[in-house]
Amino acid sequence: MTDRDPGPRLLSGGNPQIPKGYGDGPVQAYVAAMPGWKQAVGRRLDALIVAAVPEVRKAVKWNSPLYGMDGETWFLSFHCFDRYVKVAFHRGAGLDPPPPVPSKQPQVRYLHIHEGESVDAARFSDWVRQASRLPGEKM
Repeated sequence: MTDRDPGPRLLSGGNPQIPKGYGDGPVQAYVAAMPGWKQAVGRRLDALIVAAVPEVRKAVKWNSPLYGMDGETWFLSFHCFDRYVKVAFHRGAGLDPPPPVPSKQPQVRYLHIHEGESVDAARFSDWVRQASRLPGEKM
């Protein structure tokens, strides 16, 4: 990044504005643009997802990384907010146990990760494996 190319713009809440794209490249660009402590969270989430489901497909749409099995439907995404990173399990109500934060959408459940909190790798990886076996959401 230079003075002429400051890199991705941060939207409200510090969420990076990344062009739509498929594959690991756009997701890594998103993670690299996550501000402050959120970047380490993004790296950790991506690494845990890939370790849990090595054949996972990736994309960035609507300024959020998406993870799915077929490249057309998605079981998980995350997004930066001012005080936390929100992980959305698109069919999270079907996970056992479900992630802790409910949504207005009955099937969706969230995990919020705040500054200084660590991700329970075993619990998160189990959710990812379970979610990867459920039908994804078309987005």
